Amino acid sequence: MARPMPDPTDDAAAEQAARLASNDDAAAAQAGRLADNAVESLPAGALGQSIARARREGGALRVKLGIDPTAPDIHLGHAVVLGKLREFQDEGHVVVLIVGDHTARVGDPSGRSTLRPMLSAQEIEANAATFQEQALRILDSERLEVRRNSEWLAELDLLELMRTTTVAQLLERDDFAKRFAARQPISMLELMYPLLQGYDSVAVKADVEIGGTDQKFNLLLGRDIQRAYGEPGQAILTMPLLVGVDGRQKMSKSLGNHIGITEPPAEIYGKTLSLPDEAMGEYYRLLLHREPPEAGEMSARDAKRLLARELVGWLHSPTEAARAEADFDRVFVRRETPEEVDEEHVTVGRDGMIHLPKLIAAKYAMSSSQARRLIDQGGVSLNEVPLGAGRYDVAVEDARDAVLRVGRRRFLRLLVG
Repeated sequence: MARPMPDPTDDAAAEQAARLASNDDAAAAQAGRLADNAVESLPAGALGQSIARARREGGALRVKLGIDPTAPDIHLGHAVVLGKLREFQDEGHVVVLIVGDHTARVGDPSGRSTLRPMLSAQEIEANAATFQEQALRILDSERLEVRRNSEWLAELDLLELMRTTTVAQLLERDDFAKRFAARQPISMLELMYPLLQGYDSVAVKADVEIGGTDQKFNLLLGRDIQRAYGEPGQAILTMPLLVGVDGRQKMSKSLGNHIGITEPPAEIYGKTLSLPDEAMGEYYRLLLHREPPEAGEMSARDAKRLLARELVGWLHSPTEAARAEADFDRVFVRRETPEEVDEEHVTVGRDGMIHLPKLIAAKYAMSSSQARRLIDQGGVSLNEVPLGAGRYDVAVEDARDAVLRVGRRRFLRLLVG
């Protein structure tokens, strides 16, 4: 009896199935790497499915981050999310950074118990330019698309957008629910904010959106709005909120517990050393992407110094990191003046005195009343001798080539004449 001839279509089908399985395995492995350090990857398996689809189609994921330019500077809390975006870029994907010049006029209500103050167009524009410039210290400009959401939101049909969501959905949001229960006002602008942010995902066809854990509601709503407009819903990664240098609250410029990524090396180094020991592990994992040294390897003090050096090296250079550490030891261990000190030509009054509050306020962006308060509290020294309460003026002969110390880490050599 003759054997049946093998069907070549069976081999082709098996080969295709093997390719698909290999593609899915590679996508799952990449999704696992990219979800490392994330708090949640939602919905379960969605990131791997999106990567597998992009690989089959020979394209890259569009990974969205929306930033409202309500403040000009980026701190290390922002760097956690930006660092995750850079990981996507390094895996071949495209980051879509949305500068929320339109939504900044509304103000994100996340974590707020009151309405945010509205910014002027000039403030928004200035903040947006600074934020974009600083973000490029972390992101790869070759795989970056920067958009402003006024491109589409200024002309958006709001009635069509409002049909996608119910008031009940919006009141499920934790901050809205608390304010509603407490009979605190919730403006229509604030209610619209999550819808507008969600429509950004529709406009840029986002495959993935990343944000802090405080953005979870907005990210999920964006997925729902995409589906209402007939698009596949985006995968979502929520990232931890980095604790500030106080070790208690999330990093925030308004709380004064932040480390700005463009701050001078000495500031970054000194602020890092002020971090409580128990917060060090979070900084190692979220910013340096590794576990901190174990207790048997080095002391907590040395581990913190290593952290400070590496953060300065990342944000500036290894050379600047070494100089910042040497300056710290010179100033805080040996109680000497730093090797490099800013210099300032000072104005002498008609009475032959130099008025320090005005000088300090102008140099370090504070009010004269803040400068006087700092002097009163013993936070200003002349040649390492505290000025003392009420001493706001110094004579020319005392100030000539003297070094003014403002706070712990700011030094200014006074040049007279």
